[in-house]
Amino acid sequence: MGSKGVTLDSSGLADLVTAVQFLCDTIGHGDLTPFADGEVVEFMQQLETCKRQLAALDPKLILEASERCLPESTGAGKLIPFLRQTLGLSAADASVRVKLARECGEFRGLNGQLNPAALPVLAEAAAAGEVSREHARNIVKIMTHLPSDLPAEERARTEELLVEKSCGGLLPDDLPKIGREIMARVDPDGTVFNTADRQRKRGIKVGRPGIDGMTWIEGYLTPELRALLDPFLAKYARPGMCNPDDAESPSTASNAVIDSTVLDAAARRDRRDAAQRTHDAFIAMLQPDVDMSKLGKHRGMAVQTVFVMNLADVERGTGYATTASGVQVPIDSALKMATGTRPVLAVLDEHGVPVYLARGKRLASGGQRLGLIARDRGCTHPGCDMPASMCAAHHVIDWAKGGPTDLNNLALVCDHHHAMVNDSETGWKTVMLGKDSPHAGRVGWIAPKSIDPTQTPRVNESHHVGERVASTLEARSREEFSRAA
Repeated sequence: MGSKGVTLDSSGLADLVTAVQFLCDTIGHGDLTPFADGEVVEFMQQLETCKRQLAALDPKLILEASERCLPESTGAGKLIPFLRQTLGLSAADASVRVKLARECGEFRGLNGQLNPAALPVLAEAAAAGEVSREHARNIVKIMTHLPSDLPAEERARTEELLVEKSCGGLLPDDLPKIGREIMARVDPDGTVFNTADRQRKRGIKVGRPGIDGMTWIEGYLTPELRALLDPFLAKYARPGMCNPDDAESPSTASNAVIDSTVLDAAARRDRRDAAQRTHDAFIAMLQPDVDMSKLGKHRGMAVQTVFVMNLADVERGTGYATTASGVQVPIDSALKMATGTRPVLAVLDEHGVPVYLARGKRLASGGQRLGLIARDRGCTHPGCDMPASMCAAHHVIDWAKGGPTDLNNLALVCDHHHAMVNDSETGWKTVMLGKDSPHAGRVGWIAPKSIDPTQTPRVNESHHVGERVASTLEARSREEFSRAA
């Protein structure tokens, strides 16, 4: 749909996209020096409106991609991985765009007719460039958390109020404050929210590790989980307990009796805040000496912590070990944790081949899986970031076709991409790359001809980015040393 309802064919739309790109390039190379201060501000505001209007096209494009099953046909499987691979987005950005598409986009029904957006007032304001993506994200979050039993008229008035305030100059960061005020008025006695609302909101999000190795966590706990968690924290997050900076601090998560005089003395030495004590209590609860045998098996292995580290890092005492779930732990901490009986430790040589393997107890197929974790780190499908803990062992040459259950014929693959491997025209194929390949010994994926007519095997570098960077830095260091010599 073009401006003022003018319908454009595919060539007309393509020409407009090209024109937009040309305008962006031209404006980007323009000289802003002749502009007065007020004109610069006005120019910024006009461009911001244009950018918002372009961003408002995302729901239409995302829903079109969904209706055409593009995520499935390209191997991404779902919209968020598809957007990440296609547009180079972060997981958080892709997730926000999908959420906005579901609330502000017009879905096509079974009869072919477009159904109105779930939040039509917000969709209209976004299309006009009157609200930013952050405004929209906060409004969607507030509307999502409204009680399910709230009357439709009250829900509509809430949407109108939020959009009106946003268009009137309210900053995105101030919207949550309005959201809390709205919640306080629609449910002043706490009677509108029911069990279904709480179950819908429940969840804990564990983010990706940052540059410093720290990971953010947020979420909502149901009253049931809170009831189970509070007694544990009351004991193990109290001052003096589980203090990693105090060798005499009681730190066991067992049922052992704790000497009150020892705890009182440790509490007087404790300088941690409440959040730090809660963090350290969780470490105590999940320490290797805690018996996890009652948790059974996962993917054919006992529930346990697996550490993979390079021999060179072990010898230097620096660097990081990587767990089966993709978390990096400093070498010294990983070695200390691996002295227990539960964790598994795998040490690799400079080629990524395991040279040492230790495990808590013998498993029927555990050794092979540990080798796969050490080599592949996670799903081997190009672009997939699923960690090893979420993958199955896949036969590169199918078992039914005589493929052996050997490490050189096995690869880690997540359930979604595992189901995509077949002999049909739309199926993907896997091969072990030979010694002539720069990725010798690793698994290559061949896309269907409809996606890649060249049938070129591709590998997944998502789990090996750190290794590539380390190799590059080492090569540069050798070059600089040679030049200096």
